[in-house]
Amino acid sequence: MEKCLLLGNGGREAVLAEQIAKGFELYSVMSYINPSIAEEVEKSNGKYLVGNPFDKDLVKKFIQDENIDACVVSQDNLLQEGLIDLAKELGLKTFGPTSKGSKIEWSKTYALDIVDKLAPQMMIKNEKITNLEQLEQVMKNYKDDSFVVKPEGLTGGKGVKVGGVHFKGKDEGYEYAKSCLESDGKVIVQDKIEGKEFTVMALTDGENIVVTPTTFDYPYRFDEDKGPGTGGMGCLSFKNGLLPFLEQKDIDECSKLIKDTIQYVNKDSMEFTGVIYGGFFKCKQGIKFIEFNARFGDPEAINVLNSLETPFADIMRNIWNKNLTEENCKFKNNYTFTVYAVSPNYAIKNTEPMQFTLNKEGIKEKGAKVYFASTKPVEGNVYSSVGTSRLFAVHTNGETLEEAKQKAYLAMENNIDSKLDYRKDIGTIYQH
Repeated sequence: MEKCLLLGNGGREAVLAEQIAKGFELYSVMSYINPSIAEEVEKSNGKYLVGNPFDKDLVKKFIQDENIDACVVSQDNLLQEGLIDLAKELGLKTFGPTSKGSKIEWSKTYALDIVDKLAPQMMIKNEKITNLEQLEQVMKNYKDDSFVVKPEGLTGGKGVKVGGVHFKGKDEGYEYAKSCLESDGKVIVQDKIEGKEFTVMALTDGENIVVTPTTFDYPYRFDEDKGPGTGGMGCLSFKNGLLPFLEQKDIDECSKLIKDTIQYVNKDSMEFTGVIYGGFFKCKQGIKFIEFNARFGDPEAINVLNSLETPFADIMRNIWNKNLTEENCKFKNNYTFTVYAVSPNYAIKNTEPMQFTLNKEGIKEKGAKVYFASTKPVEGNVYSSVGTSRLFAVHTNGETLEEAKQKAYLAMENNIDSKLDYRKDIGTIYQH
């Protein structure tokens, strides 16, 4: 059996590990033992190494020592740092863009320039700012906080701040923009627009794309979409692959931009394969572009990979063979539902690592799955948080949204530590 290396160890990598292990011996370099990934490695007779996945010498030695055949990377900063480039240099088959290919995510100005060329009608009015004088000039265009501030680089889904939501008043927005400018040398200020946010994700072999079921994410920390932005507190997808406020023509428009972008990025050499997703708004003025990501979203990956009908290992091979089609990359027709559990202070303030209990078997008995993220095992049902991010996701699916939702919340009821927090309203489609 072929050997496949997965780098990174969040919730997204936990579901990728589960999918890869069904068709490969799974190998992993993790900065700490993620229980979900470790379990899948052992199940597939692979091997994991606890070490820094950014350490290219370490990764290279592991690849060579273990005679690894393929490599999957779906974490933004690992892609930016060129871990796919390293795997390609060593002759491995790869899933994920090179550093140059992933520039559509790590440079927001680059992505906006591409979309401006390919689909100017989808642009939201924005200013790319490189100095303080320019920033002060742009601020004169706004009477109040009706603007959005976007850092140039990667922020793990937490850097974009919306006026009236994440900052109050023009002065507070200016100060945040100024701090982004000082740290990155660039900042984007964009008009705030009214609309419903959604993402369109597509798998690609570098030429062809296959669009996955469309997901609806819950990026705010608290119920009713209140509180700070996060890496995502939950996610769902609907039976028909659409969302209640979308039509197929909306998806087609977004898909065309995604396909054109892939062709643009790959015009000189093959820099991008794997998965790309675009964030969009549906507005009265039509579909507007927000941003690109050069990898699976988290938690969106949990929903999308669980709705696959075609084995993920087969899809990877179709990508390597450059023959990806809707016929060899199929999805089930069901509802999917994911909710993340976090520490009470998540996205509010940093705290010391905390221990908590989790009855994984109890959750399983209720028809749900657990995917660990920033968590390591302690003993038995006791786990410890790692860093300050999300702890684990609980995932279900069903014939109706209500069925999937009830299943997830019932599974969590008596099986997770009462001191943990999670949103109780995943499944409500908020109108923004």
